[in-house]
This record gives sequence, C-alpha cells and structure tokens, in this order.
Amino acid sequence: MLEQQELAQLAGLTQLRLPDEAAATTYRQNLSVLIQLAETITSADTNDTEPLISPLDMTQRLRADVVSEENRRELYQSLAPATEDGLYLVPKVLD
Repeated sequence: MLEQQELAQLAGLTQLRLPDEAAATTYRQNLSVLIQLAETITSADTNDTEPLISPLDMTQRLRADVVSEENRRELYQSLAPATEDGLYLVPKVLD
C-alpha cells in the first residue's frame, strides 16, 4: 500500500489538497490499486509480441498531399502582439 509520505509527495506534485484523513485514506487505497494494476501490466511477457499500428490487417488509405488553404501567415502574425523573423514572441514563463 502507498505510504502516507508518498501520498503527500504525489499530492504536492499534482497540486491536490487532501481535506481530511478519511479522504487521504481513500486516495491511498485507490492509488495503491492503480499502482498494482500498472505493475501487473508491466510484468506481462511481451518478448514474442510484434508491435503494431492497428489491430486491423489492412493497408491505410492515404489522401493526396495537396495544399487546401492559402498561406495566411502574414495576416495571422499582424494580429499578434509581438513577432520577430516569422516567430511569435511570448513572455518568459520559466526561469
């Protein structure tokens, strides 16, 4: 079962507030079940399993690669608050 300290760390990472001990216990139990399920899935032997794109044995139909819209880059960038060399400038979010 998930330890209280691990739950507190996960709650901090996910920015969840646990209102009381009963809620924390419920979260711990539910997360423990999910972790056990994930461990079961990762322990499955997949050595002889071929990777596949689709479960259907068929060829994907492809459409022609043609331009369907006109280039409106200049229009879109004229509406932006700040651009430079064709790129959108945005405020710095992370230090």
